[in-house]
Amino acid sequence: MPTAKVVVKWKKEKYELDIDTDEAALVLKYQLFSLAGVEPARQTLMCKGATLKDDTILNTLKIKDGSVLLMTGSVGELPQPPEEETRFVETMTDQELAETLKLPTGLKNLGNTCYLNATLQCLRIMPELQESLNNYNEPQINLTSSLRNLYRQLNQTTDGYAPEEFVRTLRVAFPQFAEQRNHMYMQQDADECWTVIVSNLQNPSISPPNNQQDMNIDDASASTSSGSSSVPAKRYVEQYMMGRYTVTPKKDESSGAASAVTSESFSRLSCHISNTTNYMFTGILQDLDESGRRISRLPHYLTIHFVRHRWKETTKVNAKILRKVKFTLDLDVTDFCTDELKAKLTPVKNKLIEYEKHKADVKKQLAVGKNVDEKEKAELQEKLAAEAEEVKKLIDPELAQDVGANVTGLYELGAVLTHRGRLADSGHYMAWVRQEDSDNWIKYDDDKVQAVTEEEILKLDGGGDWHIAYILLYRSRKIA
Repeated sequence: MPTAKVVVKWKKEKYELDIDTDEAALVLKYQLFSLAGVEPARQTLMCKGATLKDDTILNTLKIKDGSVLLMTGSVGELPQPPEEETRFVETMTDQELAETLKLPTGLKNLGNTCYLNATLQCLRIMPELQESLNNYNEPQINLTSSLRNLYRQLNQTTDGYAPEEFVRTLRVAFPQFAEQRNHMYMQQDADECWTVIVSNLQNPSISPPNNQQDMNIDDASASTSSGSSSVPAKRYVEQYMMGRYTVTPKKDESSGAASAVTSESFSRLSCHISNTTNYMFTGILQDLDESGRRISRLPHYLTIHFVRHRWKETTKVNAKILRKVKFTLDLDVTDFCTDELKAKLTPVKNKLIEYEKHKADVKKQLAVGKNVDEKEKAELQEKLAAEAEEVKKLIDPELAQDVGANVTGLYELGAVLTHRGRLADSGHYMAWVRQEDSDNWIKYDDDKVQAVTEEEILKLDGGGDWHIAYILLYRSRKIA
């Protein structure tokens, strides 16, 4: 049995020991425990700069008579394990992760219904829509009452929800969504589904929410408008999701005469994609220029459709355009508007941009927290509130009376509906939704829900076989 006389230093103590170098370091730790009272689990032994593991055989360290080892550790009870086991995000199930992060509820796929699930999650970002649906008291089961019931259920559960009633009602009302192939329901175009649902929401029985005031302004700013003229009753979609164009036809070159200027409503803007289209903004502007249109009324929620599917006569399929087309998280649409509307929007728009920049600077200053006491914080918040009131005062009185209209020309991206695949009637749809009053984004892959970053949203601009933006839903920027 090879032995060696060694010295072990611990704090101000020195222990001379005879050790068996064929043994593991754990044996030495127990020897030291009997001398110093430091439990083996609390000891750290070092020799020649190396830390000894419990199973380290001492002769591998070339220990000889006179070798010096260092020990660290303290006498006392070992810390007790936590009453509840520590859980890590990587080891959590989808349901545990959703509950921990307080994620919203997803929708179960009932057989190629991802196109519908993505549409419903995007439209859900409109709190005014849910309020209007809650005021819809028709007891008979139809598409509107089914949507009302669905959103109520989603607000009351944390588990993935199966939208059976809504799917059944949709397929009865619109049989094209009940098409089957080989006894299985077929994939459908999410754009067609979106159009059907929004058109159905123009039901006269769906009144706007009880609070008739637009979310951009408050009662005080509304009172700045001259008089209290009564506003004709409108439907929710007409007020919050539809705008108006002024159409100026081109002159007839043969006669030199110009047709009369007309007005028409719209529920979306289209971004047609050509071989030169690189940006959503220029794609929309080109479409407006070619059609002689300019916007005379902006809705609170603005839908933008990327025209990505094109019928190929040679192959008889609705093929997808994969070209990368960049979009933005914030959108200024004043260049899409008539000169008259632009003149109303520009003063408040410029003031709002200035206010938001100052607000961001204050937020950064408060986050750092250096040299800012409670009194200074209160003064900064008070100044911001006063600036917000100044912005509201610049809202055009006529626009302030138009409930559900955008009054600044500025929007923020609220939801993205994407498609992955080469054909419209195949592949997979998902929804990416921005939580209100925050920069946090949620990805809805049917009933799989997870948090994502802004950077991931901006990667949905196309150019490959990953998910590509198909429909965007912008909401008006708030003044608050």
